[in-house]
Parts: sequence; C-alpha cells; structure tokens
Amino acid sequence: MPTIQQDKFKIGQGFDIHKFDQNSMNASSLILGGVHISDHPKLQGHSDGDVLAHAISDALLGAAGLGDLGKYFPDTDPKWANADSMELLCSVVAMLRQAGWEPVNIDCTVIAQTPNLTPYKPLMAEQLSQACSTEVNVKGTSPETMGSLGSKEGIACLAIVLIKPIR
Repeated sequence: MPTIQQDKFKIGQGFDIHKFDQNSMNASSLILGGVHISDHPKLQGHSDGDVLAHAISDALLGAAGLGDLGKYFPDTDPKWANADSMELLCSVVAMLRQAGWEPVNIDCTVIAQTPNLTPYKPLMAEQLSQACSTEVNVKGTSPETMGSLGSKEGIACLAIVLIKPIR
C-alpha cells in the first residue's frame, strides 16, 4: 500500500467502452450512471455494463494506486455476473477510504451517438455524486457519426478524478 503524504492530491483517469446488446431491446434497459434509459438496448458486459460507473471506478482505483476494476471484480468470476455497477462503485469508494483517500471531484464524458443524454445527465450526476460522496459532473458528446461509436454500436466513457488524503 502506498504511503500517503499530507496535502498530497492525486489524479486518476478511467476509460470504459461496451457494445450494445441488440438482442436486449425488449428484455431490459440501458443503464448509465445508475439511471435506467428505457426503449434502448442495454450494453453488453459481465455486469450491467454501466460504462459510466466503470470508468469512474477505474479512475478512483488508479488515482489511489489500487489497480483496476478487473482486479477486484473480474469478468471471469460468475459471482459478478449481472452485478449492479453502482454497488461496485460504492465498494470502490469504500476501498479508497480504507486506503486513506477520499474523492474531491469527478468529471466524466460519455461518448455516444445514441441516446441523447441531455435529459438524463442531472439524475446521473446526482446518483453518482451520492455514491461517491462528492461532486460528479457528467458531460455527453457525440462522435459525429464517425467510427463504431458513431455507427451506434456502443458507448464509451472517460472519467477524471481528484482524490486527497482523509484527514
């Protein structure tokens, strides 16, 4: 475990990307930042495929030098099949605190051609802020029809976090 220096801030970045599950249109809804978006296929993944929660989790773990999401919740372990990514995020925040760190703020960018995230971003930010006990900013951008994301094959997310030692 790394030694924590007083007044030392650390930055972490996370990235995640998942394909849409085209067979799930009627079975369940897309989940982003803990928000269910109906009438849209969910993302493929061992868990619920929440790329926003995954990117934040990886950014937090990386900032604290604790590894990545796969280290703690491997996609080879059936125990984590269909796991709620917001619960995983809460576990990551608890690990961070146990290691002597707390999040200061989190900034995320969701990259998606579809769906339009504008009506969902405030609720995503609220739920993520509650899970992380800090301010979370959620932005969305379009790949402008370029590449696999622009062809509506999936969604990607980038997250940047700032953490500080718990006093």
